Amino acid sequence: MSYYSHPAAANYNTTPMHAQRQRGYRICDQCGTPETPSVKFRLCGGCMTTQYCSQDCQKIHWPSHKTICQHTAAQVSKAGSVAPTAGYADEHLAKNLRKFASAHTTLLGWAGFQALQLKRVPANVRQNALLVELSYHDHMESHRRFSISSTHIVPRTYVRDALVIQDIQRREERCRTNGGIGTLVVILQCGGVSQVMPVEVDPPAKITWDVREDWPSVLNHFVESGRTDFKPISTTARGVVYG
Repeated sequence: MSYYSHPAAANYNTTPMHAQRQRGYRICDQCGTPETPSVKFRLCGGCMTTQYCSQDCQKIHWPSHKTICQHTAAQVSKAGSVAPTAGYADEHLAKNLRKFASAHTTLLGWAGFQALQLKRVPANVRQNALLVELSYHDHMESHRRFSISSTHIVPRTYVRDALVIQDIQRREERCRTNGGIGTLVVILQCGGVSQVMPVEVDPPAKITWDVREDWPSVLNHFVESGRTDFKPISTTARGVVYG
């Protein structure tokens, strides 16, 4: 078992004072502006996955986003109609899965980065994806209605929806144009419902996250405790940096 001089997160062993939305992985799907505490993003109400820095960007992007948005919204509606018969009490399972992904954006992106060993082998981003299987249970807070059942490294071909694949490729082209290594794919799955979470990864020179082999236990720790304030550790020339 590997020994680490620091925990995986600055606040790993502390209790948060209040709920805090994660930041650092979202960029506007229209103009590419990164989300910061002063620039709060809005999710598309149709697909609940695409994000924008402003209403103007959302309007400009709509003609190119319309097809994937309507497709995703239809999938959400279809999943909601079959979820109760599949043994899940909440008919809004698909929507809750998307809320879970939104609440744990940084944590899931970090786990995928570690699972695919992107710091050591950046090319893995083009071949594999992280599959996170979840179990469902009732809870007042939507992001706490899921627990980690298992995790697997799967080929990117696991994603078979043509429109979703096109959306991933679009993000990948944009990421590489900006000097990034590509789009990390994290797949959340609960029963027959799934959520594909694409994460555009920075250029190698900007990747400072420490390599961690204990990522499965860290992922489980923050999900089970309902923590949405994960702040990963980076080791830089300036020392250890959190977040």
